[in-house]
Parts: sequence; structure tokens; C-alpha cells
Amino acid sequence: MDCGIVTSKSVLLFLSLVFWGAGAALAYVGAYVIRSYGTFETFIQDKYALIPAAIIIGVSVVMFIIGLVGCCATLRESKLGLSFFFLIIMVIFVAEVAALVLSFIYRGKINGDLETSMNQTFNKYDGQNAESIAVDYLQKQLQCCGVKNYTSWSTTPWYSTHNSSVPLTCCKSNSTGCTGQLDQLDLLNHEGCETKLERLLQDVLGYAMLVVLGFAIIKFFGMLSVCIITCNASSRRTGYQPLYA
Repeated sequence: MDCGIVTSKSVLLFLSLVFWGAGAALAYVGAYVIRSYGTFETFIQDKYALIPAAIIIGVSVVMFIIGLVGCCATLRESKLGLSFFFLIIMVIFVAEVAALVLSFIYRGKINGDLETSMNQTFNKYDGQNAESIAVDYLQKQLQCCGVKNYTSWSTTPWYSTHNSSVPLTCCKSNSTGCTGQLDQLDLLNHEGCETKLERLLQDVLGYAMLVVLGFAIIKFFGMLSVCIITCNASSRRTGYQPLYA
């Protein structure tokens, strides 16, 4: 076996390993996005932001299969396997580009829908129901108070029925003696939860977009590599055969 064939096989085997690694990374990113949105699902009415994450996870599963096909096709020097390898790479590349486009589109829609759903959830707060648990968790985790700011509580039923006070989860984490009364502003978080939650969701989606973009670039060069290796092997008349044969 000459040096060209050895090099070609090494490159394709390396690409197969890249697909396995990329599949594992994409599966993690997709699961991370879903978990992040799931944590605050009470405040998100439309699940459109999960579409890119679902695509990412689907792509990760296919990538594991691609790695297996690429490895077997390389070792067996299979014309059919290499053709299938190339076609799957192209399909995944298209899917990743679609995920990027959807991410850009849906990223801009988060703000409007978030405000409406958060206002509805905060208005249902009574300190005991499921909405209350979600609101308390949100305010503790993000160190925030109210939708826009702490004054947003003044329009809720909770405020009017609890001596014009805000929930204790509005208190700063290191404060003592906080009762939720608005005359203790120095003990309360002032920033609203909408801004912080939107920033968090935007960051998560942006992180996912960067990872998908990186792997889309890898797929592009992967397709070029398969073509170059196949054409080079064909010119040598040994081992691989061209895809159009």
C-alpha cells in the first residue's frame, strides 16, 4: 500500500473520529439548550426556541452513524460507502445551516413573547402554586425582582393582598431582616427578571449557534477532503474509485 493510500485512509479515519467527537459535543449543546429553556418553561409560551436544539440533537445522532460509515468505508475501500459518506456529510451540512438560520430568526422573537408570558405568570403568584415556585426560583437564581423591576409587583394581586409587599425572594442573597416591604429598598434586588432572563436565553442560543457554525465549517472541509482524496486515488488507479464511476 503506497503512501497516498495510507494518507487518504488516515485522513478519512480522522474525519470519522471528528464526526464522533462532534456528535458528542452537539448532543451536549442541544441537551444544554433544552435544559436551560426547560428550567424557565413557565415563562415561555412558545417553544420555537427549542426547534434549533432539537435539530442539533438529531444531527448529533446522525453524526455518530456517519462516523461509523466513514470508518467502515475507509477500511473496506468501498466506493458505495464513500459515496454515502459524502452524501450524509452534505445533508448534515444543510441541516446545520438551517439550524443557524432558525436560530437567527427566533433569537429576535424572544423579547416580545417573554414579556407577555412573564406578566401572566407573575399575576398568578400566590406563594404556593406552581407559578409561585417558578417565580421564586427565577428571582433567586437571577437575583432579580418583578418583570421590569421591583415596582412591577405593585400591579399584581399578591401586592394588594400582602400589605403592599413583594415576595421574600426579591431580597438580596446576603441581606438580613428583609421583609419584602418597599421601605427596605436597600435590601431588595432592583433589576427586573425579564431583562436578565432574556440575556440568559440569548447567551445560551448564541453559544449554540457558534458551536453549530464551527461544526458546519468542519463538514464543508470534510466534503472537500472526500472529493480530493477520491480524485487523487482515482488518478493513481489504485484503492478508491471516483464517485461518478
